[in-house]
Amino acid sequence: MNRDDAGPGRAAHRLLVPGLVFIGMVVAVVGSLGAPLVPLVAAVNHVSVDDAQWSLTITFLVGAVATPTIGRLGDGQYRKPVLLVGLVIVAIGGALAALPLGFPTLLGGRAAQGVGLGLTPLTLTVARDALPPERARPAMAILSITTVAGIGLGYPLVALIAETCGLRVAFWFGVAIAVAALLAAMVVVPSSRHRPATRLDLAGASTLGIALAGLLLAISEGGRWGWASARLLGTVAVAIAMLAGWVGLELRSDHPLVDVRRLRHIVVLTADVCAVFTGVGMYLLTSTVTRLVQTPTSVGYGLGASVAVAGLMLTPFSVGTIAASSITRALIRRMAPGRVLSLAASVLLAGMVMFALAHDTFVEIAVVMAIAGLGIGAIFAVMPGFIVQSVPARETGSALSFNQVLRYVGYGIGSSASAAILQAHTRPGASFPADRGYTAVAVASCFMWVLTAASSVFLPWLGGRRFGLSPAQEAIVEEREAIVEEEEQDLESLALAVPGDAGRPGAAGEQTDTGRPGERR
Repeated sequence: MNRDDAGPGRAAHRLLVPGLVFIGMVVAVVGSLGAPLVPLVAAVNHVSVDDAQWSLTITFLVGAVATPTIGRLGDGQYRKPVLLVGLVIVAIGGALAALPLGFPTLLGGRAAQGVGLGLTPLTLTVARDALPPERARPAMAILSITTVAGIGLGYPLVALIAETCGLRVAFWFGVAIAVAALLAAMVVVPSSRHRPATRLDLAGASTLGIALAGLLLAISEGGRWGWASARLLGTVAVAIAMLAGWVGLELRSDHPLVDVRRLRHIVVLTADVCAVFTGVGMYLLTSTVTRLVQTPTSVGYGLGASVAVAGLMLTPFSVGTIAASSITRALIRRMAPGRVLSLAASVLLAGMVMFALAHDTFVEIAVVMAIAGLGIGAIFAVMPGFIVQSVPARETGSALSFNQVLRYVGYGIGSSASAAILQAHTRPGASFPADRGYTAVAVASCFMWVLTAASSVFLPWLGGRRFGLSPAQEAIVEEREAIVEEEEQDLESLALAVPGDAGRPGAAGEQTDTGRPGERR
């Protein structure tokens, strides 16, 4: 496996993993700045809570669009510059959101901060390439959980700043930590200039961006447009058509944004499907809890808590995700990763059933959030290993980025869906939804965890059957896939070792008539 480092002193630098964790934590905190602040954003900017919800949703939308592009660039020699430029954009976005220039400018700043969400897969690929395997695997699991734990740790801190110093200061805090992360990246992230350059699939990036934007827009505005309106159905139809077109582009491209052929690997497919369901279920809960806790008791439910207290309710969630790291390592020694996924989804299902039945006290909500943190932390700790063991090293960044895209799509859907469900349970002229609206959100989240558990069991079973192949045929397919992947890794090593045209696959003299690497006999 190729490493980004020139020597062990650089690769094993003691600040590398802590620095990457800090960068991942900052990205998570900045990306989630909107959630606990949604009611405050609405009040300060004189907009509805549903409109203010876009301060969170637009960040995930931009993150979903930017992540595959950033991930593809990060697979080559521009990894460190991309990481640094991304953090600069995050800092600039924070400054725009902090300036008193109105709600549209705030949304523009939050959109710019969404670029930072695409940096998470880069920290994972840095860990894989710069560390030996025995250190890379646990480091990647920690980094994957960091993106979730940062939300729970950042919520109370940001909310406390907003309550004591104001909304603008909270966004300036985001600028400060983004600059700190930029300085950390300059010091700890190794250079990748020796890696082969990658070509960017601009057509694929544009098509995927339009498709994702249309999908999230339809979900966010469905309550206003009408779920059966021509505008909504047309937007969804265009988004689906663009997604289909994007898949076609990727299959024909010599340098695809995402190698969708890798989805044929059932392990990668399982991780990607579960990423969507997990993202939806997670933000159905976290977006809802912050609103529920701040609802005045005079409404007949709610806890009437401040913004800071609402943020503190996410702390058990963060603690649960951190605890899940150690628990997951122990579980993987005793059972297959797929079973860990289904077990975690079952734990989350139990937690959401509890939330549906009991969400009237701080203790009840804290217990639910701790359970949710355990389950989601376990899922996110397992996912990178699923992907890394199933794709060549040169495709790690792209594959992890696509999985991250699906997470952000799920986050955006969950954030928008929670707002839509609560709005559907709000009487005309009322400021707050009925209590049964929160129960409906919990039921929707339960459905997501049922789908996650079913996918983690059914898809691997289906893959094991190879869609009807006999055991002998399946063994042949697996052997040929292993040969092709070994050839791809050999070609990558050759490209790094031999300068100039000799490094290209065509110079290796090992191609068949179809242009694919020759297969060993």
